[in-house]
Amino acid sequence: MPRGSFSAIGAAAALTVALTGALTGCSSSSQPAAGAGAQSGGTLVVGVTSDPDTLFPWKATQFQAVNVLQNLYGTLTEFDKDLNVVPGLAESWQASGDGKKLTLKLRQGVTFSDGSAFDSQDAKWSLDQIMDEKTAAVARASLSSVKSVEAPDPATVVLDLTGPDAALPANLATVNMAMLSSGDTEAKLSTDPNGTGPFTLRNRQASQSITLARNDKYWGGEKPKASAIEFRVIPDESSIVAAMQSGNVQLAVFNDPLVAQTAAAGTINVAKTPQLNYHVLQLNAQHGDLKDVNVRLAIQCAIDRKQVLDTAALGEGEVTGPITAPAFKSDPQQRPCPGRDLAKAAGYLAKAGKAGGVTVKTIVSQGEYATSVNEAQNLKAQLAEAKINLELEVLESGAFVDRWGAADFDAAVALNGGRPDPDGSYGRYFTSKGNFNKVAGYSSPELDKLFAEGKATTDQAARKAIYDKVSAQLEDNAVWIWLFSGYTYTATTAGVQGFVPMANGSLQYLRTTSVG
Repeated sequence: MPRGSFSAIGAAAALTVALTGALTGCSSSSQPAAGAGAQSGGTLVVGVTSDPDTLFPWKATQFQAVNVLQNLYGTLTEFDKDLNVVPGLAESWQASGDGKKLTLKLRQGVTFSDGSAFDSQDAKWSLDQIMDEKTAAVARASLSSVKSVEAPDPATVVLDLTGPDAALPANLATVNMAMLSSGDTEAKLSTDPNGTGPFTLRNRQASQSITLARNDKYWGGEKPKASAIEFRVIPDESSIVAAMQSGNVQLAVFNDPLVAQTAAAGTINVAKTPQLNYHVLQLNAQHGDLKDVNVRLAIQCAIDRKQVLDTAALGEGEVTGPITAPAFKSDPQQRPCPGRDLAKAAGYLAKAGKAGGVTVKTIVSQGEYATSVNEAQNLKAQLAEAKINLELEVLESGAFVDRWGAADFDAAVALNGGRPDPDGSYGRYFTSKGNFNKVAGYSSPELDKLFAEGKATTDQAARKAIYDKVSAQLEDNAVWIWLFSGYTYTATTAGVQGFVPMANGSLQYLRTTSVG
């Protein structure tokens, strides 16, 4: 692409994942190669704004942690650049006729970074541990359809299911479902990762950098192009641009469009990629005044989402409803207040007996993504006009994640990752047994039933209709206030080739990236 210009990567239609027959086997995967003439070797320095808060893949929610871990660990399935589900550590899979068994054939010759072999016992142990509530794995709800896991031979894993689960192959592709070596512990892996991914951990300097070394025994065909990847912690995006201009950093992914414009005005290449993630004001319906749906609806009606987008992100994005995956996308006009309506907001407050106003204690992350504080300040200003006081508490990224994970907030200004399947995005939040339901603060029998139907249905049109009902339930009860989806801006210096930005924000294609 031309230097200093923006380029959209992929049309939204390319993101659509055909889930009809999703439980049927796949047998091949496509990986983009590095650019013609690119040479292997060298260290690629990636600028990031926060240090990973964990190196244990089953509990990672922070974006920076996920981006590091997906280069250290492997999963049974993977996403390709268009978010199609393709083989990973499982080279194929096949559902039984009644959809109650899913049989996965594992790759042979795969080893962990400690040299031990990966086989079906490791896969069974990993899935069993993820499903064990005591593990507190963040993806546990994604395996809710799995009754048991069997390993009849070293190359075969059989999942016994309660019924068909159209979302399962996609759910297995996230790093929160990483395959670990049997018996490895969280304590050990928190300092000494042991995965099957394209890189291994070389060293870590807390709050400064984490460096990965190429795994020459990586199973995925061609070995990674770069000999090492260093994630260098630089607290703000503008400083990362300066580091790129001076030649100290070669790649970074920005959230702030103003920073991206500054980078693109020089000699840095910038690629603009629409994202499935969504900016949201999370409301905890188990706390204080927010227990009353009328207070939550008042908040919904008092916010002009386009104003938040324009103020915080220069209009770079689009107002969104709950579901951002193109095949299931929500219509943001289908909500009680599709536009700002202060009269309706006042009416809802009066109905709640709060005509004099309410105060909502709100946590905000600083460092995990660039637009958070600006979003929070705009929301505070807008809601003040409706006698709703957002009492903001700005936290560094790690502290925010801790408070968020403990559901220790009334409201939270957040950026949540989106997925190509709605069950993966929301099943863990809004079902009564979802492992993040405490964080979500809301569930209902209607939502439990709809999510169960969504998993059990393989017809694409029927699934879309089900998740339209899910979206309506979430909006009509103002469970959260969905704001907008934006872009990421991938900045690279001259000589960097082969990186593929993805709509889910993944940095998995660092494995194909070379630095000249």
